[in-house]
Amino acid sequence: MNPKKSAKKSQPKADIAAEGKQQDDRQELFPVVGIGASAGGLEAFMELLSHLPIDTGMAFVMIQHMLPTQESLLTEILARSTQMPVNEVTDGISVAPNQVYVIPPNASLTIESGVLKLMPRGRGRGAFMSVDTFLISLAAERGNKAIAVVLSGGDGDGARGLEAIKGAGGITFAQSEASAQFTSMPHTAVATGQVDFILRPEQIAQKIAEIGCHPYIADRAAIESPASQDAIATIYNLLLLATGVDFTHYKQTTLKRRIQRRMLLYKLERIEDYAAYLQNTPTEVTALYGDVLIHVTSFFRDSESFDALNSKVFPEIVKNKSPKSPIRIWIAGCSTGEEAYSIAICLLEFLTERDIDLPVQIYATDISDSAIAIARSGFYTSSQVADVSRDRLQRFFVQVEGGYQIAKQVRELCVFARQNLINDPPFSRMDLISCRNVLIYLGSLLQKKLLPMFHYGLSPEGFLLLGTSETIGEFAELFGLCDQKNKIYVKKQLSHWLSIDLTASQNPLTAINPPLLVPPSWNEMEMEKQADLIVLNEYAPVGVVINSASEILQFRGQTSSYLEPAPGKASFNLLKMAKSGLRVQLPEAIQQAKN
Repeated sequence: MNPKKSAKKSQPKADIAAEGKQQDDRQELFPVVGIGASAGGLEAFMELLSHLPIDTGMAFVMIQHMLPTQESLLTEILARSTQMPVNEVTDGISVAPNQVYVIPPNASLTIESGVLKLMPRGRGRGAFMSVDTFLISLAAERGNKAIAVVLSGGDGDGARGLEAIKGAGGITFAQSEASAQFTSMPHTAVATGQVDFILRPEQIAQKIAEIGCHPYIADRAAIESPASQDAIATIYNLLLLATGVDFTHYKQTTLKRRIQRRMLLYKLERIEDYAAYLQNTPTEVTALYGDVLIHVTSFFRDSESFDALNSKVFPEIVKNKSPKSPIRIWIAGCSTGEEAYSIAICLLEFLTERDIDLPVQIYATDISDSAIAIARSGFYTSSQVADVSRDRLQRFFVQVEGGYQIAKQVRELCVFARQNLINDPPFSRMDLISCRNVLIYLGSLLQKKLLPMFHYGLSPEGFLLLGTSETIGEFAELFGLCDQKNKIYVKKQLSHWLSIDLTASQNPLTAINPPLLVPPSWNEMEMEKQADLIVLNEYAPVGVVINSASEILQFRGQTSSYLEPAPGKASFNLLKMAKSGLRVQLPEAIQQAKN
């Protein structure tokens, strides 16, 4: 097909306000599709474009790997496959709907406030991840109106950017391996678990046109009605029953966007229909839970925060430490581990440079079992470590097949465990608590519960690190400001006893954790006998008998060395009574006992 306009004719500037970056539901923020490819990508590009309608209302940005010195004919070639105007990007060009933009050779491309920005190609370690670079900027700029497509290619570029798009609420595609000339790029993307659709290029085009009409992408807000409110309550209850996590007091706007994103995947426009679908499809409840807990993280994210730790926090922490007094750090909401390992590496560098020999204990927790499993493995793909310096890769990582693994000296410092920050007891006597980009997903009620718990968990003059968009809010009496730009706070000493809520959620979880049912033929004496046999034959004589909700039914021997009443409301929950040194390992031990 012949283009209606010259391939290199630039479009008029779109009228996009600068503040639109934070308001992805405004009408002028039309969807932008980032499409990445490498080897074999030309054919995939052409096939996709030839099946796209010319009036989708979206802009399409094509990122193709090219040699820095290569003269590109990509713009002219792609113009033959579509009647949409095809533009080679120039620095400062504004995107407009129903137009195609092509990256030039030897350039890095990002988008900000509707404007495409060119920079010289990076000269860092290994392959330059041009697709990741653009998609990550697109996720921040367009939010739920960002769409990522990873096509044929021979490396892993695009996988990290695709995860960022999914984390921002956007939609993600990968070319099916059967249709790709080179499968590495789509295979790596699919392996992240964050791809919504795996299709042939022509099917991707058809699906993009289809989802453009859905209320989640188009500017048609879902109608709030008593029925829809009931449906949302039903959805929260299904999540609670399936996962034990109560989302009632999480940020409602974020949760509703996640729900609407899942509705789009199934062509549902009424939330009542989606609630009914969830009731009949348990696997979708799990999928929704995964969407809600999407993990967007990276090594040394917001690098200036780590510089601040090195210059302002670590020197204060080590000042009064003795050789037998460990540095204790808690990473709350650690996601897939990059944050914990980054802090561990930063701390090791600090101690080595100053010839300080102190034990280090880093406890990293997250509510997601799958994220914790990744963190424990310490394995990351080449694209995930692309921003790690060459020196740090050599010192703290081991190259293995398919990527890199965190070196043993770093892994041994970090203990990973599942923890629900809202329900489970906090750690104590911490020198530093890092909880970045967690509070932004919680409603004010949960934030008011969490910040006093962090105060309780810190040692005197301990430090709290929050995300760049987070603050301590109304709790200035608990924390003093150490570094405003990097959101570092120091614990204040109080003249009065701080009342904190260490109790679990009051929502009934009997459907999830029913009380331990003793067979009718067992009387209490027989139950004690069986417990004695198990404990005496397999373990030490000191122990407890618990039910499936971890409530203590019986104490076996003198347990005071291991258990003590927790502050706050009286509780016989084992996880609350266990002394801090045991809490990390207990959940896994309890699960083994259940098995």
